[in-house]
Formats: sequence, C-alpha cells, structure tokens
Amino acid sequence: MSRQDQQREAKGQREGNRPLPAPGVRTGPRPLPMHLTTALTLWNSSLAAWPFWKNGSLPSKARTQNPEASPPEEQAQAQAEVERAAQLREALQRIDPEAFQKALQAQVNERLDGLLDGIEAYRHHPYSRDLPEMPVLWREGSTRLLDYAPSAPADAPVILVVPSLVNRFYVLDLQADRSLLRWLAEEGFRPLVIDWDAPGEAERGFTLTDYVAGRLDRALDVALAATKGRVLLTGYCMGGLLALALAQRRQRDLAGLVLMATPWNFHAEQEEVSRFAGMQAGFLQPLLQGLGFMPTDMVQSYFALLDPLSVLKKFMAFGRMEGAGEKAGRFVALEDWLNDGVPLSAPVALECLMGWYGANETHQGLWRIAGRPVDPAEVTLPALALVPGQDRIVPPASALALSGALPTCEVMTPALGHIGMVVAGGARDQLWRPLADWLWRRAKA
Repeated sequence: MSRQDQQREAKGQREGNRPLPAPGVRTGPRPLPMHLTTALTLWNSSLAAWPFWKNGSLPSKARTQNPEASPPEEQAQAQAEVERAAQLREALQRIDPEAFQKALQAQVNERLDGLLDGIEAYRHHPYSRDLPEMPVLWREGSTRLLDYAPSAPADAPVILVVPSLVNRFYVLDLQADRSLLRWLAEEGFRPLVIDWDAPGEAERGFTLTDYVAGRLDRALDVALAATKGRVLLTGYCMGGLLALALAQRRQRDLAGLVLMATPWNFHAEQEEVSRFAGMQAGFLQPLLQGLGFMPTDMVQSYFALLDPLSVLKKFMAFGRMEGAGEKAGRFVALEDWLNDGVPLSAPVALECLMGWYGANETHQGLWRIAGRPVDPAEVTLPALALVPGQDRIVPPASALALSGALPTCEVMTPALGHIGMVVAGGARDQLWRPLADWLWRRAKA
C-alpha cells in the first residue's frame, strides 16, 4: 500500500467513514507483498528442487521418522509417499534436463502471469457496493448499532447481531440478494447489528472486557428498550465468543443464543499454526504496545497463514473469469469486504493471539471477562450452534467443542464454508431458513 493510500485509510478511520476506494484504485488483495512473495517463493522453489529429486537426494518425510512408532494409517501414507517419490525419480531420469528446465520455467511464468492478471482484473473491476446504510439506533465512540427494520411492528422479535472485531459487519449485508440481515427483516424480525468500525482514540486501549462488559452490555440495553420481550442474541465467528460472554452475564434478558462458526478449542486442529501465531504475537508485543493497535495488513497476514495458497488459487481463477459476469461481480464484492478490514486495539490483539490461539485459554477455562471465567456450562438458555462443515477458518472440531460444552445446544452442520454460510448461493436454503425457523420458535416460547 502506498503512503497516500495509508494516509487516506487512516483519515477514513479517524472520521468513521466507510466508503471503499473508487473502482480502479483498489489496493488488495491485502497484504499484497506477502501474497506475491508466497507465489514467487513457492513456484520458483520448483526450479531449485527438481534436480535434487532427479538425483534422489531429497529425503521424504517417511525417511525422517520411525515408521514402527507411527499409527498404521500413517505407516501406509508414508509407504505410499516413498513409492510416489521413487516413481518421480524414475520419470525424471528419462527426460532431457534442459528441455524440462525450460518447460518448468514456462509453467512458473504462466502461473505468475495468471496471478497478476487476476489481481489487475480485480483492482480495476467496475463493481462498487451501493446498498443504503441503515439508521443508527445508538452510538458510543466508534461503535454504532444499526437498525435493519426501523418500521417493524412493536412485537417483532429483536435480534442483536454481534460480528467480529476484525472484519466489518457488512458481510451480513453484502449485496441486495445476498443480505442475511435484510432477509431476516423481511421474515418479520427486527435485526440490530453492531458496527464496531476501526478503533478510535477512545478504543485505542480497549480490552475484550471493555467491548463485552461495556459496549455490548449497553447495546443490549438499547435492544431491550426496542422490544416488549427478551432479545435473541447472535454472534458470528469472533463475535460468537463475545456474544457467549455477554450471554453468561445477561441470560435473563435473552430468549436464545446463536453461535455462527464460533471457535472454542483453538488447538483442535492445526495446533502448531495456532501456537506459532501466539508465539509470533509475543515477539511483536513491544511493537503493538508502542503503536497502540495491530495494523490491518498485519491482521490479514495471520488469516493468510491458515491457507497461504488460497489467495493465489482464487485470483488465478478470477483472471480466467468473464469480467462482466455476475460471478465476477460477486467475487469482487466479497474481496472488497475482505480487504476492508480494520485494525485491532493492541490489548485485544494480544488477548486473542497469545491467549486464544497460543494458550487456548477459551478451552482451558482461563479466558476471563471482567474477572470472571467465561464458562459455557453456565449458559443454560437455549442455544443453536451453526457449524459449517467446510470451514477452513474455524475448523468444525473447534466449534463443536463449544456446542458440546453448552448445556442446551442444538447443532446444525451445513455443507458450507466460513463465509459461504452467509453469502453462498445455497446459504438461504441450507442455513438462513433453518436459522429463522429456530429463532421464531425461541421468540414464541
């Protein structure tokens, strides 16, 4: 990102503005230098590695471990790896090294060109989100409560929706025909969604306790004043953890709790990646404390660690897509949201990375809000856990650890991804409708 872009983004955050860059000046995918470095390192490594495969001097994973100490399925995988390596070496012996080197270089160049074509096509795509913003029901600091059914009847069930602090809320209102919030309003609910926005001066030193026991507590008070009954509380991803902590504090005010793709056991899968993220945050702690916040590109780099190749694959595919088509427009809409992230206050960033990811404090019973351990066993109100089966950001095992710890919790596992659960073409039938049915049952109970 250029210095001019950084200054424009900082100015927008200070003033609470939310417009995206005009078409043609997009700066994503963020962090772009990281994605380009990943591509160059990955594909150019093939040029350096193939002669070693040819000579049989690259050890396979199977050779570096004791096969007899591994489970039978791992032994079978190791043996299959040895056989594939032998086949590759044999094939490489039969080819002309110079011709293969040229063909490999051509393939590297083709992939790099495809990636750059996709990125350029995205940066100059004419799409621009133009949905009208909903009325602000309450505001405190940079936090706003938006009302998605301001003209709803007085007896309309109120849903308080808590999104993540990392990404902006409008993935739930991405496009006119892909808006969970507007659809719920059409179904007779009154959705109220938290717009956290970027931390301002007031939020620079905020902890998760400040957000839950402060901002969310008061937002719930406003939501209660807008209804004759109790509130239905819904949290998405990180917002689900905040909603869980709020539910523990305010159960009497709630009719039900919905947790959408909400992590709990951060070491259930990819434990090494989670521990590494926590360790890295520890090294960065002096820098973050000096800045007062974790910059957006640094936040995005942590997400990229979960699947470093996903950005390369999807932008190469986008470069081959019909630019004026509906599919391309949906791709750009979603990427604009992904690249419109916000920084985290330094205390929150360290709590999440070192506490949640590094030490797995949630699952260990060590995460505290206002001095009280967040314990799912204490949340006895009816709950619904939506656990997408194809989630690569919050592995299903992590989310299921939370649903299993709640005394009264139904579980739905749609065949969708973490973001697809709210914007995919099949989301309405697989998730929106079952969610609305559950919310109606709780509202009438």
